[in-house]
Amino acid sequence: MERTYIMLKPDAITRKLAGRIIDRIEAKGYRIADIRVMNLDQDILREHYAHIADKPFFPDLVSYMTSGPVWGMIVEGDNAVQGMRILIGATKFEDAAAGTIRGDYAKSTTENVIHGSDSTENAEIEIKRFFGR
Repeated sequence: MERTYIMLKPDAITRKLAGRIIDRIEAKGYRIADIRVMNLDQDILREHYAHIADKPFFPDLVSYMTSGPVWGMIVEGDNAVQGMRILIGATKFEDAAAGTIRGDYAKSTTENVIHGSDSTENAEIEIKRFFGR
């Protein structure tokens, strides 16, 4: 059973999309093993987005990600990392195919409603970062 970290971003919560997104995750056969509502701060975001912290858009990303609560989830299932990446869709909203979560709900590349780990290694790092295990 593979685990991945999924985070519903502030726009998913404020736009009341969380239930629809969770329905899609569960309909694919994945199990939500844990879910936590969190308010993120700059320190954890700097750690989580260390690979882009030097980019000019980073302050806007921090502002967006601290604008409201996020829902962090541990999602389990066969090939959970890759399967969820397919279900989520491309990071750039203009590249996200219709039928994917981002293709159907993202308004921009920044406000793209959801994050998913990109590898099993990063999934375990992110689960530890946000869930402490």
